[in-house]
Amino acid sequence: MSIIPCEQNTELRRLIREYAETLKSEAHKLGTHGLDEKDFYNSGLFRGAIERVRGQFSASMREKREFVQHVLNFMEDQGFIAGWDSAGHENRHDYVVQMPSGKTAVIELKGCLDGNNTLIFDRPTNAQEFILWSVCSNNAADPRHNAWSGLHTRLSAEIISKNQQVDGLIVWDMVCGTVARPCPKVANNQERLKEVGPFSLVPPCLYVMPATVPSPRNNANPSAQELDKVEILKAFNDCFEGEASEVNYVDELWSSLVYERWRVQAALRSVMEDASSLVGSVCSMPSMNLTPRSSLSSHS
Repeated sequence: MSIIPCEQNTELRRLIREYAETLKSEAHKLGTHGLDEKDFYNSGLFRGAIERVRGQFSASMREKREFVQHVLNFMEDQGFIAGWDSAGHENRHDYVVQMPSGKTAVIELKGCLDGNNTLIFDRPTNAQEFILWSVCSNNAADPRHNAWSGLHTRLSAEIISKNQQVDGLIVWDMVCGTVARPCPKVANNQERLKEVGPFSLVPPCLYVMPATVPSPRNNANPSAQELDKVEILKAFNDCFEGEASEVNYVDELWSSLVYERWRVQAALRSVMEDASSLVGSVCSMPSMNLTPRSSLSSHS
């Protein structure tokens, strides 16, 4: 079973590779730079322009925040959440959501989950529920690679390392269900799409985490919470009519991660103990009277 139902559009990926090659060989014909072909490629103009465009795509959060704003407004209008606020730039997290029950849920936005930004999170003290939301606006990204990388090699290990509980993860954005990232949830049933502002949205992919942080000795394999226990995730699932079979529960992952972390820590302790023992042995050796080279030469 795949970690996520959607997959990268292989035909689009092929077209991107082909277009990239065409762009590299034909770029000197674009624009009004006034350079011949040789000077154009030697000048660094092409490379600089590519890096500038790449940086603009990577750095901009405006598109992602507009998407989230449309979604949360829709959920509030439908009564699935009581209200929400942007947390502002002074906070690590991004949104504070008030639930109908009175609970406070906190959301932290992430990108495609395959980068180090996935490792940067802090559960606020006022959060009764804390979730991460992956909004990957890169049409060419591989969702299966990113979800696997994020959950297995980054997020889960970081939860254990930081000893911070994360109640769940949402992997869902404006690219889901488009030609760039076809979604099997709606492949044979377009009626499942929800019109939210300018977006036609498929049901989100939800991952429910345990209510406790794993530890090697006392809590090696905690069970994932029930969806009903994480009100913010249930609100997303109910609002966008996700099916029970589409909700993911992160259980088996923990035992292997906890064991691996324990094994690495044990190995490090062994190395440190050996190093300490070696240093102690060297320090306990009798001192030796060594005559400096300069002293020897002075007597010759």
